[in-house]
Amino acid sequence: MPAVNLEFSPAAMIALNLIIALMMFGVSLELRADDFKRILRTPKAPLIGLLVQFVLLPASTCLLTVLLPIDPSLALGMILVSTCPSGTFSNIMTWLGRGNVAVSASVTAVSSITAGIFTPLNFALYAGLNPNTRALLTEISVDPVELLVMVALVLVLPMVLGMLLGKRRPNLAHKLEKPLRNFSLLVMLAFVGGAFSKNFAQFTEHFHLFFWLVVGLNAMALILGYLCARLWRLPEADVRAVTLETGIHNSALGMALIFTFFPQSGGMLLIAAFWGCWQLLAGLVLALYWSRRPPADSAAVALGQGTN
Repeated sequence: MPAVNLEFSPAAMIALNLIIALMMFGVSLELRADDFKRILRTPKAPLIGLLVQFVLLPASTCLLTVLLPIDPSLALGMILVSTCPSGTFSNIMTWLGRGNVAVSASVTAVSSITAGIFTPLNFALYAGLNPNTRALLTEISVDPVELLVMVALVLVLPMVLGMLLGKRRPNLAHKLEKPLRNFSLLVMLAFVGGAFSKNFAQFTEHFHLFFWLVVGLNAMALILGYLCARLWRLPEADVRAVTLETGIHNSALGMALIFTFFPQSGGMLLIAAFWGCWQLLAGLVLALYWSRRPPADSAAVALGQGTN
């Protein structure tokens, strides 16, 4: 596998996290504590989302890498991204796609907080089960305290502030909601375009090695989430949330793990970097499609106010 040097500066990642925090603030303006109380009373949708994310998707990805004749480092990259927790962009996508934001945010928060345990365990398990990747496997660990701080700053704190503003100043929150929604859309388009343009030469040079692997893996993740949510007969808004939670992962965590533990693995870098771009593009297309179609089984779930 050739050496690959992709451009993702620490400053850019910090700026992106700040932007995500602002967008999460906008997402939560219409959320209320009752949304989460309802989830605690009927937790089926979040539990299904976590089941698909931490069990079904990694297992399916491992099986796919065994069946396909691909380079072991590419296979290892696919397994790693499948074991990362969902990313905060899934909350934005769910918001844009008129899904249940409370379900989405719950799955993101729980999966991110528990990723310190489940990501290294799942990665070690499934990379070890594949005989082609077993030789490349090394021990990895995620600092749960560092991960918890990141989740608190990027997800929990802005969400609490947004909910407080929405409760105390509902008129102001209503005025801010639409501009922040439009801002979210523009930021995601700019991020996808910027990521592709900045790494265009690297992506095109190795396009044939990773493109269809990432596209197929992301499609499988979205389909798994959708089918499982449908199988358990969740409301339409919850189906959208579970689908997007399964298809959009924390690619920044994946990149950080690769740079820390596998800095010379060009295949893993290609998979994780392109996954980070493609999942946003695919998720945005799906969210925009759903944004034009309000959930048929509820009139008040567009901003996360549906029932489970």
